[in-house]
Amino acid sequence: QVQLVESGGDKVQTGESLRLSCAATGTAGRTYCMGWFRQAPGKEREGVATIDPQGVTTYDDSVKGRFTLSRDNAKNTLYLQMTNLNPEDTGMYYCAARDLYCVTLDQYRNYNWGQGTQVTVSS
Repeated sequence: QVQLVESGGDKVQTGESLRLSCAATGTAGRTYCMGWFRQAPGKEREGVATIDPQGVTTYDDSVKGRFTLSRDNAKNTLYLQMTNLNPEDTGMYYCAARDLYCVTLDQYRNYNWGQGTQVTVSS
């Protein structure tokens, strides 16, 4: 029922910035935790950041101080502003939504997922 569509992925150089967007539909009348996950080839998917229904954000240590997660409730859109990118940030980025409550970033169960958008950072 929940549909998520990501956009904004690109190829950039080390130190540059990028903003990802996630347009959500089917969430009206529901309370969600929303966030971003990423996965590099041959590696496990990892949580990047989540935002709870009250707007409280949680970030993985690897992106603290560089990434900012926000949500525009009127537009039903999730954003991830990424600054000072480095090659370790390279991967497929997935938008995700979970009913009611956020969980720790290492948990993936009971999320709805978008199709992903590719971010590539070169030195």
